[in-house]
Amino acid sequence: MKSSTLPMLAAAALIGLGAQPALAQFKTQGVTDNEIVIGTHMDLSGPLKAWGVPATNGMKLAIAQINDDGGINGRKIRLVNEDDGYDPKKAVLITQKLIELDKVFAIVSAMGSATTLAPMPLVQSAGLLHLFPITAAEFTFKMDPAKPEDRLKFNMFSPYYDTMRLGIKYVIEKTQPKKPCIVYQDDEMGKNFTDAYTDQLKAMNIPSATMVSFKRGATDFNSQVARMKADGCDMVALGSVVRESVGITTAAQKLGWKPTFVVSSPSYVPDFPQLGKETTEGIYGVGQTEIFYADTATGEVKKFVEDYKKMFGIDANQQSTAGYNGVMVFAHFAKKAGKALTTESLMTALESGETFDDIFGGAPISFSKDNHLGVSAAVIGQIKDGRWTTIAKNQSYKTEK
Repeated sequence: MKSSTLPMLAAAALIGLGAQPALAQFKTQGVTDNEIVIGTHMDLSGPLKAWGVPATNGMKLAIAQINDDGGINGRKIRLVNEDDGYDPKKAVLITQKLIELDKVFAIVSAMGSATTLAPMPLVQSAGLLHLFPITAAEFTFKMDPAKPEDRLKFNMFSPYYDTMRLGIKYVIEKTQPKKPCIVYQDDEMGKNFTDAYTDQLKAMNIPSATMVSFKRGATDFNSQVARMKADGCDMVALGSVVRESVGITTAAQKLGWKPTFVVSSPSYVPDFPQLGKETTEGIYGVGQTEIFYADTATGEVKKFVEDYKKMFGIDANQQSTAGYNGVMVFAHFAKKAGKALTTESLMTALESGETFDDIFGGAPISFSKDNHLGVSAAVIGQIKDGRWTTIAKNQSYKTEK
C-alpha cells in the first residue's frame, strides 16, 4: 500500500465510523466471470496469533481444495488476507482497504471480538456481507428488525455467553465449589463472559463472588491471581484467550493456589495445555467441536491433517478448523446461490434453512431469516495428560441434549 494512501484511508474510515451512513442498497462487488474475491483480517503478529496464523492457513487450504475441484459454479476464490495485530484501529483501516481498494465480495472469518466490532459498521454501510467471524460475540449475529443492514451479518460459532455459561454450570454441578469467581478481559468479549457468570450463578441461587479484570494484551496477572486467592475463590472461570489463560494459571501455580479452572472457546485449543503444561492439567473447557490430534485423527479429519501438513509443513490444530470451516460454509451456500452470485442471492441461500455438516464432528450449521446464528451447541472437555479429552457432546446450558 502506498504511504500516501494510508492517511486517506484512515480519514475515510474515521468519517465512516463517525457518521455510519444508512444502508441504501445491498451491494455486489468482487465477482467476475472467473473469480470471487473475499477478504479477511486476523492477528498474525500479536497476542492472538496462535489463532490467527492457523486459521488463515485453514482458509488457504479450503480455498485450494475448492479451486482444485472446479471452484464455485466455475469461479475460483481469491483471498485477500491482512494482519490487524489484534488492534481495533488497525482493523478499521484494513477493512476500509478491503472494501475500497481490493473490492472484496464479502468479509469472511475475520478474527476477534474487538477487531470485528470496530469495523463492522463500515462493512454494513458498504452493503457487503460480514460472514462467520472467528468470535462468538452476540453482536456478530443479533438482528434488529429496524435495521435492514443486520441481514448482512451471519455467524456459526457457539456464543461466548453460551459456552461460558455451560462451562460454569457443568463445573459447579460436578465440583460443588463454595466460591466460584471469574477473571476476564476488559472488552466486548469479556462482557459476554461476565454476563454468563452472573446469569448462571443467579439461576443456581449462588451469590456472585470475585470478578476481576485485565486489559487486552496484559502479561502480568499476579495482582488478579493474588486477589482471587485471598478472597477464597475455589473455582475460577477464565474469560481470556490462550496467552492470558496460560499467564493466569502460571501465576496461580507460583502462588501455590489450585482452584478448579474452566475456560471457554478462546482457550479451548491444543495450544493451551501445550504452552501451560502442568499448570493446565485438569482444567475444564467448552468449545465448538471435539479437539483432534494429528497422531490419532481418522477419516476425513486425517486427510485434512495430511493436506495441511503437506501445504504448510506443520501440524493442523483446532484453530485451523475455524478458518477452514468458514470458507467451506461460504462455498456451500455460494454454490446454492447459483451462477448469478450477488450479495442478495447469497443471503437468500444462507437464510434457506439448508444444512451444512462439517468434517470435525460439530453440530449442523443452518440459518433462517430470523436466526443468523448457525449453531449454539457445544462440547465439554477436560485436560488429561496434556491433551483435551471429550467429556460430553452437543450440550447447552438450557437443555442437555
